Amino acid sequence: MTPAFMKKISIILLFLSVSLCSAETIGRVMKANGEVLIKPIGSGSYSVSVKPGQAVSNGDAIRVGESSFAVVIFLDDKSVVKIRENTDFQFVETSNTRSLIIEQGTTLHNVNSKNRKKAYRVETPVSVASVKGTEFSAFHDAVAGVDKFVGKSGNFEVFNTISGMTVNVGPGMKAVSNALGQLIPAPAEPGDYPEDPEGDSPEEPQEEQDEQEEQDTQEQQDEPEQQDEPQSEDPSSETEPEPEQPSEPSDAEADQPSTGDKPKPKPKKPFNLGLGVGSATIDGTIYNQVALRPELSFGKLGIGLDLVMYIDNQGSIRKDEWDEASDFIDKFLFIRWGQKTDPFWFKWGSLNNVTIGYGGLLAGYSNMMEFPSVRKVGINTGMSFGNFGGELFLSNMKDFSRGGTLMGLRGTYKLSDAIPLTFGLNFIMDMNQFSGLKDVDGDTYPDMFDDFPTDKDYWNDTDGDGIADVNGGTKEPDNGWDIDGDGDNILDSVDSDLTLKPTPFSLKDNKATAQGFAFDLGYPILKGKSLSLEAYMEYNKLIFPAVAGDAYYSRKAMGGTGITVPGVRASLFSFLNVSFEYRIKQGFFAPQFFDGSYDLSRVVAEFSDSGTIIRTKDQVVLVDSSNTSGMYGSASANLFNLVSFSASYASMKGDGDVEFNSFNAMFDINAENIPKLSVAQAYYQRNNDKNPFDFGNPSMNTIFGYKVGYEVSKGVSLIWDFRQYYRDTGSGLESVKQTTIETAFDF
Repeated sequence: MTPAFMKKISIILLFLSVSLCSAETIGRVMKANGEVLIKPIGSGSYSVSVKPGQAVSNGDAIRVGESSFAVVIFLDDKSVVKIRENTDFQFVETSNTRSLIIEQGTTLHNVNSKNRKKAYRVETPVSVASVKGTEFSAFHDAVAGVDKFVGKSGNFEVFNTISGMTVNVGPGMKAVSNALGQLIPAPAEPGDYPEDPEGDSPEEPQEEQDEQEEQDTQEQQDEPEQQDEPQSEDPSSETEPEPEQPSEPSDAEADQPSTGDKPKPKPKKPFNLGLGVGSATIDGTIYNQVALRPELSFGKLGIGLDLVMYIDNQGSIRKDEWDEASDFIDKFLFIRWGQKTDPFWFKWGSLNNVTIGYGGLLAGYSNMMEFPSVRKVGINTGMSFGNFGGELFLSNMKDFSRGGTLMGLRGTYKLSDAIPLTFGLNFIMDMNQFSGLKDVDGDTYPDMFDDFPTDKDYWNDTDGDGIADVNGGTKEPDNGWDIDGDGDNILDSVDSDLTLKPTPFSLKDNKATAQGFAFDLGYPILKGKSLSLEAYMEYNKLIFPAVAGDAYYSRKAMGGTGITVPGVRASLFSFLNVSFEYRIKQGFFAPQFFDGSYDLSRVVAEFSDSGTIIRTKDQVVLVDSSNTSGMYGSASANLFNLVSFSASYASMKGDGDVEFNSFNAMFDINAENIPKLSVAQAYYQRNNDKNPFDFGNPSMNTIFGYKVGYEVSKGVSLIWDFRQYYRDTGSGLESVKQTTIETAFDF
């Protein structure tokens, strides 16, 4: 007979022995916090709500729910078992064996070897741990069929019922057992032993506990007819749940606009260390990636670092991230202080989902769309004093060396607490749209025009023979210079049939700006924890000054307005958030012109046989100046902390077949509720297109991606991060795909 079959027989015999005996009280619940239930022997459901002092009988099963815990002490030997959240198991005792049969979850055991009268066993469908006297933890994953036992003091044996293997576990050791019959001993790592569910709550003095337990035992002997009933409790002796302490939000939450009262996030650990090992694609080349990402939190202060190395297939380290003093700025992923609800808040570095005001001009902006191939350093900060408030936004301080950056300013004023009407003024400006063109060597000639993009002294090869023209740099080519293509490196009269390239486009003498102004009014009609309702209106204006330019770029003056009246936002029980707007567009205007994809469509180049021209986003998107009007709606919800989603849709129509529609969606699964899943997110964005649901024919305004993480073991996840967008090459759209695969360690 197999070990597994023998185990089944032994369990059946245990249950038969229990059922033939009258239920006896074997222990009591010392502490219970949250949802703790007992299923009495013979009952089909967990029907008894547990309070401290509750009697535990032989054959009872206990269930501890989400964010809850319980502590049970055995009356005969004073052994203690602490039960963490999401755990189910049954107490089964015979005359010489005490068994805890775990269906799922985590338990911590302190077995008293001095007074022990029975063999102590922890059983799962996969394993059996036999204990003589020790402190240890037991974890069973019912879905994966995996057990983990960790020793804290003393020794115990773990037996795999599938293969029959046995190992001894001592202090600082662990054993991992699975349904395939594997039983692996290994040194325990920090974090393997579960945190005590009681936390830092004060313990009762041991002498008082012993006296109380002896009193309980004596009462059982004096009043056997009442042994199945819980004793009456003094309400003041019950353990009250501790109130949640305010904590700092995660970086993603810190960038979210305020939408009413929300539950406080869990406190962040003072120090998190992430280690990423995988691959990344940069400029079309695949690199092996090793990234150390520590995150430090001290109250309102948070610092995140990104210490990354990229290694090619020849083992060489990419030096572009470490060869200049400015590169060390990039090693700070973010520095933050507080959140938008504080009197002063600040975020430096990576920015996600930045919205100014009600979002008529700038909404959902991110400076991380091309990360890690392009690393930007932004600023978003604000303060409030009395009835006044202000906000500042800079997308990338590095752009100042190329003529400017995307900038936003907002000021607000509230009349009074009695009349909480709030006025807002916004100013958005792209100081130079051309600064979005990549220029690695900093010679003012963008890489797409530069014949030598990594050498700041050379940028042009007029005749295309690979020998640089002398451009006034600090060094000369080894063999002189050649401009006529005759191969002798000597300037003769230019051949009559030779077509020479013009001087490349330069950022030095070219500039194109985009400006936006907005005025808004907001009034909270209702404001409460269960329901909040706000009405608002917004007037927006976009201005694109004329640019005389050259053969590469020119633009006539353009402008337009957008009016939102009315606009309504509502929040229900901090569960569902909805908004509705009626929008009117006049002239060259697009709502949320500065959106999440702005950095990708800010400026593009079109190459053709007749030459190269540059087009800014306004020239691509604002092709129709006719008046349109329509509706915009959005909704976001958190479904029972299982799934959260947000979506928005806008439909603008004008005369004839003029139509502009937008659709954005985000879907996020709470990975804590699914075993082995560490993250699961997906998103899609497409703005100002005739049919945003035409997935087979994307446009430059299309961005989508997803991130999926598989938890290999606790604190170790394999993460697949994919993103795709599109660029206009002049002869059609070119898809740009960015994929990162890494193994992430969270210490």
